[in-house]
Amino acid sequence: MSRFKKYLTYILLSILALGMVFPMLWMLILSLKSSPSSFSNIWATVSSDYTFKNYTDAFASDNFGLYFLNSLFVSTVVSFGNVLFCFLTAYAIVRKEFLGKKILWLTILGVLIIPPHVVMIPLYRLMVELQWINTYYALIIPWLITPMGIFLVKQYLQSLPVDLENAARIDGAGEWSIIFQIVMPLAKPILTVLLIYIFLSNWNTFLFPFIFTNTEDYRTLPVGLAFYLGKQSIDWGHLMAGAAISALPILLLFVVFQKKIINGLTAGALKE
Repeated sequence: MSRFKKYLTYILLSILALGMVFPMLWMLILSLKSSPSSFSNIWATVSSDYTFKNYTDAFASDNFGLYFLNSLFVSTVVSFGNVLFCFLTAYAIVRKEFLGKKILWLTILGVLIIPPHVVMIPLYRLMVELQWINTYYALIIPWLITPMGIFLVKQYLQSLPVDLENAARIDGAGEWSIIFQIVMPLAKPILTVLLIYIFLSNWNTFLFPFIFTNTEDYRTLPVGLAFYLGKQSIDWGHLMAGAAISALPILLLFVVFQKKIINGLTAGALKE
């Protein structure tokens, strides 16, 4: 009975894994076909000839390279900005005492329950007033700090012992040295998780870049793919090639940092 349960668990997990991997695998297959919409069934699609022409066409047409670089630049800057500002804010809430600290924390928790789309119109009007429409400022500055990031880092910092910081102060270390040379290295697991989470969110976001840009010079990859879909009249081969290229940086991040992600999500869960 024990062995049967073990095999049954493996079978169920394999089915779930296949269900999760299949959409990406199907995307890759379609991206390697010259005209996938002309096939009548799955077997005909899989057994037909493969080609990389869709990928070369994607890079050569419709400013795809520019969209890719815009997404990479915006997502990178926003991610590192969140790591810095969320860390400093969370450290102040955990370690410092100041007027309005509880109100600030309650405000951050309150913002967590507000969907970002609720502030879409006020934020758009603010961007218009600041004349930031169709600039990198609109794509970067409103997202440099997030309440979710502050919440995650705060919960992690609470699990760190304060003795190391006190010992450093006794040895004459300054406040900034303690923050960046002692606390930040200890918080590296959760900061890595935050970096990847924010990068993923900004890399895939569509609505706000679509609203805040009106020329090709500042369009990000999801917005560019939406216009690419219309221009190609749903050419699934080219569209899937563009989607595969768009997913590649995210997959690389998870492959490289998968251990750190797991450590960051589990570290601090138990206190000695």
